[in-house]
Amino acid sequence: MADPNDRVSENVSGTYYVDSQCIDCDVCRDTAPDNFTRSDENGYSYVYKQPETDDERLLCEEALAACPVEAIGNDG
Repeated sequence: MADPNDRVSENVSGTYYVDSQCIDCDVCRDTAPDNFTRSDENGYSYVYKQPETDDERLLCEEALAACPVEAIGNDG
């Protein structure tokens, strides 16, 4: 389970976030590319845009469920 106190600093404010457990596997970026991107400098993903539509929210939830290290959280 993602730790809200361990969010990576690049996350934009909002319900979804990525914590430091991210292993840069690309699952979230493939699943919800409109919301997740990669920090090339640090080698992990983060939320660069919070979901604005139901479709985006569903894809973020799919990414959360598929994350192999449970590094994606949802405070909503």
